[in-house]
Amino acid sequence: MPPKSKSELPTVPSLLSTAVTALGGTERTAQLTMASAVAHSIDTGEHLAVQAGTGTGKSLAYLVPSLRHAVTSGKTVVVSTATIALQRQLVDRDLPRLSKALTTALAHEPRFAILKGRGNYLCLNKLHGAPSDAPEEELFDAFAVSRLGREVKRITEWSSDTETGDRDELNPGVSDQAWRQMSVTSRECLGKSRCPYGEDCFAELARVDAARADVVVTNHAMLAIDAITGISVLPEHDVVVVDEAHELVDRVTSAATAEMSATAVGAAMRRCGKLVEDEILDRLAGAAEGFAALLDELEGGRWEELPPGASQTIASIRDAAWAVRTAIGPAKQGGAAADPDAAAARTAALAAIDDVHDTAVRILETYEESDPAKRRDVVWLAVDEFRGVVKRVVRVAPLSVGGLLRTRLFAESTVVLTSATLTVGGSFDGLAVNWGLPAANPTRVDAALATGTEAPSDADTFRWNSLDVGSPFDHGRAGILYIAKHLTAPGRDGTSPSQLDEIAGLVRAAGGRTLGLFSSMRAAKAAAAEMRERLDTPVLCQGDDATGALVERFAQDEATSLFGTLSLWQGVDVPGRSLTLVIVDRIPFPRPDDPLLVARQRAVESRGGNGFLAVAANHAALLLAQGVGRLLRSVDDKGVVAVLDSRLATARYGEYLRASLPPFWETTDPEIVRKALTRLTAT
Repeated sequence: MPPKSKSELPTVPSLLSTAVTALGGTERTAQLTMASAVAHSIDTGEHLAVQAGTGTGKSLAYLVPSLRHAVTSGKTVVVSTATIALQRQLVDRDLPRLSKALTTALAHEPRFAILKGRGNYLCLNKLHGAPSDAPEEELFDAFAVSRLGREVKRITEWSSDTETGDRDELNPGVSDQAWRQMSVTSRECLGKSRCPYGEDCFAELARVDAARADVVVTNHAMLAIDAITGISVLPEHDVVVVDEAHELVDRVTSAATAEMSATAVGAAMRRCGKLVEDEILDRLAGAAEGFAALLDELEGGRWEELPPGASQTIASIRDAAWAVRTAIGPAKQGGAAADPDAAAARTAALAAIDDVHDTAVRILETYEESDPAKRRDVVWLAVDEFRGVVKRVVRVAPLSVGGLLRTRLFAESTVVLTSATLTVGGSFDGLAVNWGLPAANPTRVDAALATGTEAPSDADTFRWNSLDVGSPFDHGRAGILYIAKHLTAPGRDGTSPSQLDEIAGLVRAAGGRTLGLFSSMRAAKAAAAEMRERLDTPVLCQGDDATGALVERFAQDEATSLFGTLSLWQGVDVPGRSLTLVIVDRIPFPRPDDPLLVARQRAVESRGGNGFLAVAANHAALLLAQGVGRLLRSVDDKGVVAVLDSRLATARYGEYLRASLPPFWETTDPEIVRKALTRLTAT
């Protein structure tokens, strides 16, 4: 359909009114303000950061102007999210209803699609006989083999029913090991023209569908892949909406992080086993053994410089991997290319050996820069233990992703970033500069230095506006922020007896109805076990069952409490009387030995800034705001947020953290809070 001129279509406020009426909603001032700001941003090309609290209706506020722009420009709008839950809300609920509501007004039925990474889709070539790549440790575990076989069989049975091949539609889900037997990464893929199932490929069909859509819903990882590789995996577009934008930096960092272990080198070597001569593989095997021996002698932590012997060992892996890759050579006509299984095995082998080679090169290149302050990557040895098995992995991650986002996202599209929590310490600057945008207030040097990179010199190219549309909640009347100032500041010994006493008294006053957010799973389990002894109301703990099932049980029984850790800080939406009390055991600072965050703090300090405030405190403020946001999920909700960390009231940074939270009525008096909870329970 040819694009329509803007004068032919209703205005954004008119379209929003039509949509709200058709969907049975009510007009909200904050929603209209946000929609108008998004429309202005698209028209002017200036980037926009919008903080929109729960209940604002921000999805409609950005979807309506996005659809209007798609119809008038003929170009796709990309909407990126951080979580599967929001993707499903947009694709399964919001967009189908909105498309139907606006078809008449737009004189066009809006089209939408979802697009994920290739590894999220079933691979038909693997399904029909390409070789399995089960991890070596699975081969010696009878139970694991049995479980793996059952899961692979279920995927096979599901394959005849699915129309999309999307892993998220397989319910219940399967383990990563099982899914890998039936999927490929982009580097392992044969390509549409070489694959015998290319015309029916689920991933290719999703890309074709996306190319025809007005709005494409994807995730932050796909945005990162598009930016990192420089290869367009998304359809042509000129506007990107980043929802859950507070997660953008972490998700892009994760996608840009590589790792190397002796196990991974060995797995790559086995994949190449039938494609090269033994003596070439022996060279890589020897390098892998030397690498394993080196890592066994080292303690975990950041590598300020390469440890003794590491340079030669990693160089030997690099050179041996390149020798293997060269020996595999190009595909031969009439050879492996004529045999789909052989072609798939060769492509997978090349992908694995390329990963090993490229990661070794990246690690070595990091230390070619003699000045640590100018290095772009951070390298560290992670030592992980699971069920008695110790794994040693060298990881390499970017010190900053601001430059990447600046050149590959903000320089190429108009970007709207939104979330319920975008201000840190009362300002948008903390996140903006980490995204690669210039600080709105240059005097906030600590925030501006958080990226460890220089601000963009051409500020006009990266002009951006910010807007806080507020919240429909009257926080001062609906909620209390209680800070347990009388408690001793948390230490490293876990939950203290006085904290446990405080938790018991609060949960008892609330009659259950408590979401307990803890800094570690150990603390959550210890508190849950103690409360089960002390209280008459049920207490669930993350890990007892699937998280989704636990949240559902928590929501259905008002007397039940749910304790857990990180995923509950951001993934719980329980309006009503089932959630009256949110307990936070301590300020969620990152681990003091986190190699990447420590490196980022030092980068700030090397430029004269406050590394703790710019990195650790910003991290804590965002997560704390997300956790506190679990309390009020509808305009009728009331309750208490109890922070059992006295530092929020007594430390110098406490005011900075509180400025990132909703404006609840504050108190440090435990008696006032218990009485308030008792009244709420009786109402």
